[in-house]
Amino acid sequence: MQEPLENLTKVEILALLDKETERRAKAEQKISDLEFQLAYYKRLAFGQKRERFEGDKNQMSLPFEMEPQKAEKQEEELKEKLTYERRKRTSTHKGRVALPAHLPVEEIEIYPSEDITDMVCIGKEVTDELEYEPAKYYIKRYIRYKYAPKSKEGVLIGELPGRVIEKGIPGAGLLASILVDKYEDHLPLYRQLQRFKRADIPIASSTLEGWSRQSLKILDILYQHLLQDTRSKGYLQADESPIKVIDKNKKGTTHQGYYWVYHNPMDGTVLFDYQRGRSREAADHVLADFKGYLQSDGYAAYDTIGKREGVTHLNCWAHARREFDKAKDNDKERAERALTFIQRLYAVEACAREGKLTPQQRKALRLEESLPVINEFGKWMFDQMKHRLILPKSPIGKAFRYTMDRWDRLSAYLHDGVLEIDNNLIENSIRKLALGRKNYLFAGSHDAAQRAAVMYSFFAICKKHEVNPYEWLKYTLENIMSITHRDIRNLYPQNYKKILQEQQN
Repeated sequence: MQEPLENLTKVEILALLDKETERRAKAEQKISDLEFQLAYYKRLAFGQKRERFEGDKNQMSLPFEMEPQKAEKQEEELKEKLTYERRKRTSTHKGRVALPAHLPVEEIEIYPSEDITDMVCIGKEVTDELEYEPAKYYIKRYIRYKYAPKSKEGVLIGELPGRVIEKGIPGAGLLASILVDKYEDHLPLYRQLQRFKRADIPIASSTLEGWSRQSLKILDILYQHLLQDTRSKGYLQADESPIKVIDKNKKGTTHQGYYWVYHNPMDGTVLFDYQRGRSREAADHVLADFKGYLQSDGYAAYDTIGKREGVTHLNCWAHARREFDKAKDNDKERAERALTFIQRLYAVEACAREGKLTPQQRKALRLEESLPVINEFGKWMFDQMKHRLILPKSPIGKAFRYTMDRWDRLSAYLHDGVLEIDNNLIENSIRKLALGRKNYLFAGSHDAAQRAAVMYSFFAICKKHEVNPYEWLKYTLENIMSITHRDIRNLYPQNYKKILQEQQN
């Protein structure tokens, strides 16, 4: 219990005043931070406000009649517009992109409805229309003839081509379609079942799940090679993304698992690795013996790995930019000044990209133009912090601290022209996963989450190299069981594309 003020000495009273002043300053700072957070989250919500739709009291209520003169005028304008549009449709459109030449063509000949018996054809007009027919199911029936020699025992029979699922009825094309629909277009199996029902094909849900599981088990052979190859890369961008997983040991809730994603910008390979947690040990499944350049966000697990001998750790300028963007409501002037510095760095990257510079040329350009910007940016931030012009716990102060704590790792991309300024390439690969989560919500088990990682990896590579995922997957399922161990990497999407191009040439 505090003593009455009259019993305290002057020194004790002053000490209490200082303590109370400090407490009030902290409270005011906390209120300021909370107000900023509230404003920031309101800005993120993009919510429509009710007042916007209240209208004013002078507005007429619906429905209301248009004045006759205005109605007549509008009718004339509409008539003119319709006449113009109809006349325009009869003209030749020169800006339309030509339809692909590889598509089959169904020709429909149209003759005048009048009598043309005594007339001569002087030409024709051709109009193309892109049309669509739903995919069709069909039965591929193998008929193998058996022969018995007249003078010897034994029977000869044609060899049956390899099957994806031994003694199973689905062909490689059907299995490829099921997996592409599920993992690329995010169509869960129970929705795919509805298509089979509409086609009057009786397929049980357990059968469809079994086909998917067995196909992924086969594709895991190729995935394990991709895993080993990724571990040996000298430059990896890393990020992680959550996935909810049903765990039989956690009734009434789901387990929070993570996809650890690794991207090599040099050859465009992507690996999704499912792990049950987000600790450094989870990252070590791929990065335990990693040597080279590792680029990541500011997550602490990567910082620990980045301190290992032989590892050069890079951070991401896009993450630093986001911190300053969030601080614009708190300190607009300084936040925009910082964003201007970062924008200048990205302008150099755009120039290098548009000029299609080699890694050596890009490094030289960065040292000439980006390095002075980085030095100027760092000096400006140091001066702001040195003169205590920024409150450390304010949003702008946190943005400064985030950037300054990672300054060496943010600047490390200047070491080599191969290195990227940010982690955006890997974040683009994760977007498909984010879309998928909205459809299926969770994985059925830890094993199912890892099986999904197989397809997410290869479909992300397909996207990087502009490979049709269905065509690649069908080809891979048809050949993976017969290809030699030495040539199995030819089934990677980027190598499949090269082989396809060579065959076409």
